[in-house]
Amino acid sequence: MGAGVSGWKLARAVSRAGQLGVVAGTALDVILARRLQQGDPGGHFRRALARFPVPGVAERILDQFFLPHGKDSSTPFRAIPLLSTKSSGEREDLIVAANFAEVFLAKENHTRLIGINFLEKIQLPTLPSIYGAMLAGVDVVLMGAGLPLSIPGVLDNFAAARTARITLDVRGSAKSSSHELHFDPKEFCPGVAPTLRRPDFYAIASSAIVASVMARKSTSQVDGLVIEESSAGGHNAPPRGPMKLDAHGEPSYGERDVVDYGAIEKLGLPFWLAGSYGTADALERAQELGAVGVQIGTPFAFCDESGITSRLKARALRRIRAGNDHVHTDPLASPTGFPFKVFELPNTMSEPGIFERREKLCDLGYLRHAYEKSDGRVGWRCPGEPTHVFLRKGGKPEEISGRKCVCNGLLANIGLAQLQPSGVAEEPLLTSGTDTSTVRALVSECGMRYSAEDVIEHILGATATAP
Repeated sequence: MGAGVSGWKLARAVSRAGQLGVVAGTALDVILARRLQQGDPGGHFRRALARFPVPGVAERILDQFFLPHGKDSSTPFRAIPLLSTKSSGEREDLIVAANFAEVFLAKENHTRLIGINFLEKIQLPTLPSIYGAMLAGVDVVLMGAGLPLSIPGVLDNFAAARTARITLDVRGSAKSSSHELHFDPKEFCPGVAPTLRRPDFYAIASSAIVASVMARKSTSQVDGLVIEESSAGGHNAPPRGPMKLDAHGEPSYGERDVVDYGAIEKLGLPFWLAGSYGTADALERAQELGAVGVQIGTPFAFCDESGITSRLKARALRRIRAGNDHVHTDPLASPTGFPFKVFELPNTMSEPGIFERREKLCDLGYLRHAYEKSDGRVGWRCPGEPTHVFLRKGGKPEEISGRKCVCNGLLANIGLAQLQPSGVAEEPLLTSGTDTSTVRALVSECGMRYSAEDVIEHILGATATAP
């Protein structure tokens, strides 16, 4: 759904209705900092930070970012230093506290399950993010967009208050070179670091091969699998083999990309299916394939509790209701190199003219690539940064064409658009799954506004709200 769309409000609503509510774990540090600069409407994040267990951290964050009356709309959000392998302790504090706050709010005043979803390709904040979520008692950690083989072991180590490590993926690194990231709970927590409950780990995979590697080669126990087909929103796994585009300029998925569900069932792990499974019939079909359930994104993305701004949501819903919506699987948009689904909507980054007018800069940096410099140090580059800067860092010209600033576009979706140096606000970049038929049906049943509970009732045929 994109950063902040499945925030604590949506995850909490889904969880209270008896299902696994999942918080999107991307860019929570920036989201927290910007919500505080907006005055923290409702006081929710201040309430969560008041429960943060490490003394002094919440106070420093509030001193730095909280504006009681909110910032003026003509003033940009305060810039946060880009993450690096040598980020400051304050930067790390913000990541831990932001993940804690989001999970705390999602779990507040009920006992149902809450998960958090991370992208393996966004490595720098991974360890402090997981630790913050575990401090808040997260029940499930989900991760895809790569092979997160080390994450189950990370969960074991954090549960036992031990240091956890992952290897940083560095392009151009010599085989003998190893760039490592680590996080030590004992250094973060003064006194004695607490032992924590280990959450379950669900690996997100696109094929039986990836699922098998995760099940057999991870550093510890994998508790479940989410099998995501190519029609799911956001980032998609590229087609197997050489990239081929169809007549519409979209990646062409063929027989090699058809998931072997028989092989997945033989792994003996519970699994869920994702990608156009948001109907009662699709749920039944998934169960016939051996799945215990489905993961749903698109219908929830446009519900009342999602983080997408009301105005943007209404514009998208009008197009869906009229049947003239289109979701384009863009092979170039994301700096990751993964195909990315873009909901085409006027006056957003989906329009070529708006994309081309945008001043290129990389001021959030979540999707940058790490590369090894000639002296062995780690550098960072992004195809979305100014072209001359990217090329100077050793980037290739063919990597630049069509790359959009996904980071800024996704934050604009949720009302946190930064003002560019020119004073122009960043435009949204809306993502969605290919199949919007369930959204259209919900609008027909409920009108132009519907709730997360309406989605669940539409699919299950009955409400399962927890007391």
